[in-house]
Amino acid sequence: MSSELLTSLHVSYIQNLGKSTDDLAYHLTAHLRLNAIYWGLTALCIMGHPEALDREDVIRFVESCWDEKAGGFGAHPAHDAHISTTLSAIQILVTYNALERLDIPRVVKFILSLQQPSGVFAGDSFGEIDTRFTYIAINALSLLGCLDQLDKERTVDYIKQCRNFDGGFGNCIGAESHSGQVFVCVAALAILDRLDEVDSDTLGWWLAERQLPNGGLNGRPEKLEDVCYSFWVLSALSILDKVSWIDTEKLTSFILSAQVCFGSREGWIADRPGDMPDVFHTFSVLQVAKLNCLSILGYPGLVDLDPVYCMPAKIIEEKGLKQGWKALQRRQLK
Repeated sequence: MSSELLTSLHVSYIQNLGKSTDDLAYHLTAHLRLNAIYWGLTALCIMGHPEALDREDVIRFVESCWDEKAGGFGAHPAHDAHISTTLSAIQILVTYNALERLDIPRVVKFILSLQQPSGVFAGDSFGEIDTRFTYIAINALSLLGCLDQLDKERTVDYIKQCRNFDGGFGNCIGAESHSGQVFVCVAALAILDRLDEVDSDTLGWWLAERQLPNGGLNGRPEKLEDVCYSFWVLSALSILDKVSWIDTEKLTSFILSAQVCFGSREGWIADRPGDMPDVFHTFSVLQVAKLNCLSILGYPGLVDLDPVYCMPAKIIEEKGLKQGWKALQRRQLK
């Protein structure tokens, strides 16, 4: 464990993620591959090392995940298209300024085909619905400049129906509030310029109550803290301009203490201090969740993250898409 960010080890770890093709874990996580590349690239950008991955190699892999029949992207070559991996492909291409290599009309058609009569989105043709997929659709359409093709009122109406008495949101109508679902609903409403549908003070209180005595944040009441939940809670607080409602110093210490290093070879991240890391957490969200949290918390030496789109803030600003989120002022390196 360390009280400082081990940048060089994290960069090395991300660079080596796709090279361990002889490991069983590599094949067990094929369904995470494209998402993991997006998260890894974003983490590298936040650490100021976007060149650490070969641009053309990454773009070629993205193109190899294209599902010609569906008009979207799968997680791995020959996998069925899914809205989640389609967004990851878009985010990677936007990061590399390579949207010209994307068949935008077909992708937009695929995304819009997944909206259900109720207004919620399914993840793929098999029909699983979740407010996560609604956020993903809104994020993707916005990045592609095609948000005007979305039935916004029907979309917002469904999100409103997922709002609970505690101010939070669930993954569907009637589901309990969860910090991950709170983030996707708040971010979706921010992109649609409909944050008026959020009870900001009540939700801010609920989010602040997710902080435990050790500084970590949990996903819902009576659950353990977890670094990835820290990202969802902190991002939502940033969008609502309520980061100051939690103890940010304790959260920073908690996040940094979740780092685990094996000698000088690799940087790993556990779900909480004292635990050993597992490949499913580290391979996908957790590696970048910690870095994104630290960016919002103003940790020195990092690049600003846009918490609405989960991408480097400069890229979102250049596309004219920045919403009214607020992070802590960036501290200077000592």
